[in-house]
Order: sequence, then structure tokens, then C-alpha cells
Amino acid sequence: MRYSISLQAEGDREVTLDETVELADAVAPLNGIASGMGTFGYGAQIVVEAENSDLAVERALVLFAEAVARTSLPAWPVVRAESLSEDEDYAELEDLIP
Repeated sequence: MRYSISLQAEGDREVTLDETVELADAVAPLNGIASGMGTFGYGAQIVVEAENSDLAVERALVLFAEAVARTSLPAWPVVRAESLSEDEDYAELEDLIP
């Protein structure tokens, strides 16, 4: 099953636009988007395949760390990780349709 995983790392200084762009480039192959410019942290939302939510988060943490390692960003601790499966996402949409 496919999961969308949102990850957020926090640190001790502001993240620059260039660093956020680097992270966006690093997570792009994971169908990812990045955030963080002007904040004391950086984050990404990436898509992973896994059997369940726990495994999806574990896989996403590894992939996120690898992506960060390809940038000039410091390896700050991840303080938040949230998952949303395709099924959950579709169910929310169905609830909105009258």
C-alpha cells in the first residue's frame, strides 16, 4: 500500500531558501515536497510503499535521512512523523461528496 509520510526536523538556526531547494531536489524522486525556509526546521512529505503505517514511517525515516545527507542541511532530529494511507485519503474524499 502507498503511504504519504510527513516528516519534520527541528534545529538551532533558520533554514535558507537554497537549503530548502536542495531538500526539494533530494526528495523529488520520492514524489516529495519540502518545506522549511525561514524556520528553525525543515520537512518533507514523501510517498512510500509498505505493508502498514508503522513500516511506512520506518522506511520514510531512512529515506528522509538519506535525502538530507545529499544536501548541505545539518542532520537534525525528526520531531514529527505522520502517515496517511491512500485508503484513508480516499475515504476522507468520499465523506466530502454528498
